[in-house]
Formats: sequence, C-alpha cells, structure tokens
Amino acid sequence: MIKLIFSRHLLSFVVFFCMQRLVAQEQILIEAESFKQKGGWVIDQQSFPVLHSSYLMAHGMGRPVADAKTTVKFPKKGTYRVWVRTKDWAPFPVGPGRFKLFVDGKPLQVTFGESGDSAWKWYNGGDIKVDRDSVELVLQDLTGFNGRVDAILFNKGSEAEPPNELAALDMLRNRLLGLAAGRKEMGNFDLVVVGGGVAGTCAALSAARLGLKVALIQDRPLLGGNNSSEVRVHLMGDLDKSYYPKLGRIVRELDNGDPGNGNPNAKEYGDARKFAIVKAEKNLSLFINTHVYQAETENNTIKAVIGRNIETNQETRFTGAYFADCTGDGTLGFLAGADFRMGRESRKETGESLAADEADDFTLGTSNLWASIPVDSATTFPETPWALPFSDEYHIDEVQSDWQWETGFGNFNTITEAEQIRDHNLRAVYGNWSYLKNHKPEKYAKRELAWVAYIGGKRESRRLMGDHILTQMDIQEGKMYPDATVTATWTIDLHFPDKKNSLYFPDEEFFAGTKHIRVAPYTIPYRSLYSRNINNLFMAGRNISTTHVAFGSTRVMRTCGMMGEVVGMAASIAKKYQSSPRSVYEKYLSEFMRMIKD
Repeated sequence: MIKLIFSRHLLSFVVFFCMQRLVAQEQILIEAESFKQKGGWVIDQQSFPVLHSSYLMAHGMGRPVADAKTTVKFPKKGTYRVWVRTKDWAPFPVGPGRFKLFVDGKPLQVTFGESGDSAWKWYNGGDIKVDRDSVELVLQDLTGFNGRVDAILFNKGSEAEPPNELAALDMLRNRLLGLAAGRKEMGNFDLVVVGGGVAGTCAALSAARLGLKVALIQDRPLLGGNNSSEVRVHLMGDLDKSYYPKLGRIVRELDNGDPGNGNPNAKEYGDARKFAIVKAEKNLSLFINTHVYQAETENNTIKAVIGRNIETNQETRFTGAYFADCTGDGTLGFLAGADFRMGRESRKETGESLAADEADDFTLGTSNLWASIPVDSATTFPETPWALPFSDEYHIDEVQSDWQWETGFGNFNTITEAEQIRDHNLRAVYGNWSYLKNHKPEKYAKRELAWVAYIGGKRESRRLMGDHILTQMDIQEGKMYPDATVTATWTIDLHFPDKKNSLYFPDEEFFAGTKHIRVAPYTIPYRSLYSRNINNLFMAGRNISTTHVAFGSTRVMRTCGMMGEVVGMAASIAKKYQSSPRSVYEKYLSEFMRMIKD
C-alpha cells in the first residue's frame, strides 16, 4: 500500500511536470519585485525563507502610493487567464490592502487583497485578450495600507490554478524564470561574509584591511542592519571601556552618533557614510540586494553559497575558503547544518539564576518603529476596523515610538513568522495612531506619520553553537578566558510583555518591558565566534554562541561590531596558516591575541 501511494504521488508529479513543460511557451511569469518602475511600492524580502521569493508592498502609511509599472512581452497573441499571487494581510474580517491590476490601461474586474484569507495563494483575475507583442502592467494601490503582490502569471490554453504547494511553485518559478540556467559565478574569496549589518560590515572591513579578498553579501539595499535608515535603531554598548583599546576603531568609523530610536530623519543613521567606507576598500567586493538561500557543503565544510537578487531574481554563486555568518538569524549556519539553539534554556541545564524554569521557545521580539512630525494644518487619518482596537481606557499617548513597540515573546516564531510579526506591529501602530488622530485632536490634529518601518528590527532568533557557550556566570563573574576578545558592557536586558499590554491584548502583546541587570565590563571568548561543527564558519552579531540569558547582554550593535572586527583578524590568521577557525585558538592563540591588543 505504501509503495502504491508513493507511486500515485510520483505519477501525479510527473504528469504535472510534463503538462507544465507542454505549455511552457504559453506561460509568462512576472515577479512583482522585478517591475521596472516601482512607483511608491517597496520590496519586502523578510519572508524569503518561507515564500522563497520577495514581493512588492504598498507601504503608504494610509495614503495610496504611486503606481508600479512594467512592460511584458508575449510570445503569442490570444486569450490568457490572469493569475495574481497575493493575500489579505489583515482579514478582520476583511483587511485594507486593496489594489487593482491594469493590463494595457484596462483594470481587471477583480479587486485584490480583500479576500478575508490570510494565506498566500493565486487569485483568478479573469481572461484577457492579447493582440500585441507587449503590454503594460500597472499595479494601482487603493489604500496605502500595505497591499502586497508576489507574482503575476499569464496562462494560455489552460484554466488550471497554478500550484500553491511550495515545491511545485519553486519548480514553476525556476523554470519560467530560468533561475538555475542563468546563475552567475562571482569568483573565489578568502572570506565570504553573509549579512551586512554592523557586525558583518565590520568583519568584512577588518579582513579586507588585513589583505584578504572579501565578499560582503547583504540582502537589503542598505548596510547597517538595525542601524540603517530602514530600521533606525541606535548603536548601544561602550567602546571606551575595552580591555583592548584599539578594538572598536572600525565601529567608530561607521558610528554616525546617537539619533535615538525611530528618528524621523533618515540621514541621521549614516547610510551614505557606511557605503563610502566599504566602497573605499580595494580588497572588498560588496553585493547588496542578495539573499543567500543555499549553502554547498562537503565534510562539514562550506564550499559555496548561492544567493538571489531580491529585485531582479538573478542568481549568483560565491566560493570561498572561510565564511562568516553575520545574518542575525544564523541563516548561513542553518543552511550549512551548524548546531544552533533557539529559545530559552532551563535553569537546570545552564545553572543560571535568570534562566527559565523550563526550556521553551520564548524569544525577544521584533520592533517596527515609527515617528510623527508636526504639520501646519490639521490632517486626517482613517478609522482602522481591521487594526488592533484602542479606547479611552487603553491607548499609547506618544508622538514617536521607542524600543518598547515589540512583538514576539514566543507567540510568534521570529524567522518563520516574520511577516506575521511585522503585520501585527503594523496593526498596532495604525490602530493606535487612528485612535489618537480621531479621539485626541487637541494634541494630534496637526501631526502626521512621517515614517513607519516596514522592515522588522529583530532581537533574537537562532544562536549558533561554538566551542564555548557564554553564560550568565561568565558575564557576572567577569571570567577572563585566555581567548578573551570583545569587551561588552551592556546590561543583561531580557524583554518580556508589558503587564498592562498583556491585560488588554492577551497573547497578542506588542509592547515590552524589561529589567536591566547591570554588569561590570566583561569579555567574550573567541571560541564563541566560530561554529563547533562547521569547520570554516565564523559568526558575529546577535547569533553568536551564548545562552538566552547571556544573549540579553551581547546583542547590542557596538558590541556586535567589535565581534566582526575580531572575526576579520581571526580569518587572517587562519588564512596565513591554511588552518581552521578552531586552530586559531588551539595553535596560534598568542599571535592572535597580540593582533587584538595591537
């Protein structure tokens, strides 16, 4: 019976594949993120690990954005069925993300994004007649409230719904876009750094300045991660209390001062400064907008990584001697099979007084910051019945957010449910702002939203395990190991749902509290900065080898940047002796520590 069931599934798959091959010349797939003119729509790649694709989103903060436009060539004239892959992101019961698709100036009869279904799937847009070689497509946003579209498919000769199952959808996408066939080899590098946040940028600069040929791969158009103008989190952690005073000098170069969290002025976060510093390095090649989604390994060693451009879908392959995971999510380590941990350990397991009674999936959350500004005259903001409900009894009377606007806490998985977390944050921001505008006009009538982050600022996800796992005791006792490197100063800062927020939004919290447990400056061992089971993998940033409790202190960005500097130095030693990251500790520690001190 098992063999029969398997055979039937295999036969169905083969039949589907063959049918798709027969009509391939009559199918045209347009990835929305590849539209030539984006208008006011933005590219969102945060859910690539789940969707295997980026998408376009109309992030207008309540005002319809400018149209997105592109031209599509058709190999044959005739009648085509139009399919649009989208979702209703806030179906309570029907969400606000409505949009229209125009084909050669004519709108399809269907209005998309208001189905009441939160799942990504294909929607039938009806049939169109194509009598020209090429047609113009226009995406028209109707609300400014984050309508989104993944792809558009034109199908001639078949009315069958395109596949929603991920493996079949991947096959369709790969075939119609020619992804594998068009893959480019980008060359061989001494060090491939995946993740262009503060940690990854510092790692790449450090290694390049020591003579290594470095690739820095970032999945967004900007460097800096949470410190970029897309997320707008300020840098924390002291540099002037380091046991090694010269460690942190690259962080200082990138540091644009302290504009606070969620500053409405994007320039305060120094995007141009970061780009200029990176581009000045002759040994460093920068690849932005490239999401690494595959690792090629052999004998627990990474040989290459494969990325896809989040806008063009061009695939690229990078080979290297050493790799550094600076993604925050531990993405490269996960793809390569590195040991990792996610969530809280138990007190019994670690011996930490601050650990949970029992191990669980609880993680610190993700923030989408926002800010309003004063304007000359009164403005309006629509009612938001699809958003979180606020009232005279409970609302947040603020003109700008800070770190407390946070969703996660084990209610959502910060990697596989990143889109849901961001959307929950948006429902909180828009719902609260709608209440303030419509019920507190004396304070808010002459204010309007200047900026709302659509890229989530994550705190915690995977932690990659190294030869040393940093603990609460290491921090509070100030243990000085022989491989002590980065000096950290931040408190043990573990967030939890705000009690009042929990009262009004049980299991749907979006506001955090914390208790800062102060510590004296302490050091992080180098052994926490490389994988214990992947032979050529370093890590720097919030994904290093710590317990959940210790992570509460190591995760701030100036500290993470110093980790990157250390990884660049270690990579230079490893290359010099053609050895592994572990060998730097076991065989060349004296030389390595002299480099850090000097």
